[in-house]
Amino acid sequence: MDPVLLILIAGLVGVALGTFGMAAFRLSEIQRRSLLFVDEPTLPEGAAEVLSIIGRAYVVVDAIDGVVRASPAAYAFGLVRGHTVVHAELLELTARVRRDGVIEQRQLELPRGPLGQGTIIVLARVASLGEEYVLILADDRTEITRTEEIRNDFVANVSHELKTPVGAISLLAEALDDAAEDEEAVRRFARRMHKESARLSALVQDIIELSRLQGADVVRRGRPVNINTVIAEAVDRNRLPAESKQIDIVVGGRIDEPVYGDPDLLMTAFRNLIDNAIRYSPEGTRVGVGLRSRDGLAQISVTDQGIGITAEEQERVFERFYRIDAARSRQTGGTGLGLSIVKHVVSNHGGEVTVWSQHGQGSTFTVRLPEMEPDAESSEDRAVTRDKQGGTSAHEQGVSV
Repeated sequence: MDPVLLILIAGLVGVALGTFGMAAFRLSEIQRRSLLFVDEPTLPEGAAEVLSIIGRAYVVVDAIDGVVRASPAAYAFGLVRGHTVVHAELLELTARVRRDGVIEQRQLELPRGPLGQGTIIVLARVASLGEEYVLILADDRTEITRTEEIRNDFVANVSHELKTPVGAISLLAEALDDAAEDEEAVRRFARRMHKESARLSALVQDIIELSRLQGADVVRRGRPVNINTVIAEAVDRNRLPAESKQIDIVVGGRIDEPVYGDPDLLMTAFRNLIDNAIRYSPEGTRVGVGLRSRDGLAQISVTDQGIGITAEEQERVFERFYRIDAARSRQTGGTGLGLSIVKHVVSNHGGEVTVWSQHGQGSTFTVRLPEMEPDAESSEDRAVTRDKQGGTSAHEQGVSV
């Protein structure tokens, strides 16, 4: 055969094979894409748009609980990690929805993450989404639930605390009526009634103060406050109970820079702190109040020579109605709200209150408040200069309580 013809035939065969190979490759690619398109999870029409505006954390899972789609909030809450639903409680709800076809709703307290003890409380609502998927909606109820618990506990504690002096006054009134002919008994019961009524009045006043503090806006209504003046007023208001127990209140140090806040609220906090030290100090002892500035903070320490506080109880002394010694508190007339008020006021002023104590060696409560920057006082300083020419310090007027 002619060599030229052989070369021509070989070339045609090569072209045919190449064309066939390209066609086979394109067919394979089309089939692969078709399979990928079929396997790609798709949501029912319009579901994605609704989920994007629903305003809750959501998770969409397939028939084997694989995560098809999840909102950023679902990851932030720790409900989803990678493509897996973390919590068995949620998976149990999805299984029940697949089995029964009924919408499930439950409030759950779930671990927030793999580490630590943090939890999140969610109201979970689980329903079918089309024929293949299950939708989990989660509404964060942590803050609302805990606020309700605090409120319920507060109401229960207030009811209990009010019931004690009210019941005592009622019984004393009956005893007083029965002992009308006994002059000595009448005097004794009258003294007891006066003590219980004073305790009831103090409790009601503390509840009113705590309620007022919760609605106070220190940021909007505050002003520069001279802490030295506030402490002097708080000490003065505690002179009488201190003298009745022969307790000396000794004040040392000074804070030159003002703090920003409400002088009345700060005076209430320090009055309660000093009052607490007096109540738990033995007669004839001393309560010390120290003032100093350190690292831009006004530091006020109140030290007593009382029975001290154990390490276990130090973490709870700022709780509402918590008493280290209930029997002793009844004798001293404490309401159990004083230190709670202190902590609330100090926190609202951007500060902190801490306690150091050893059992049998007294206690020291320390309040730290941020001092104002000198530049923040420039306009006030000018007002002070103007008023000093007239013999009056506007700074002193601005911080009087």
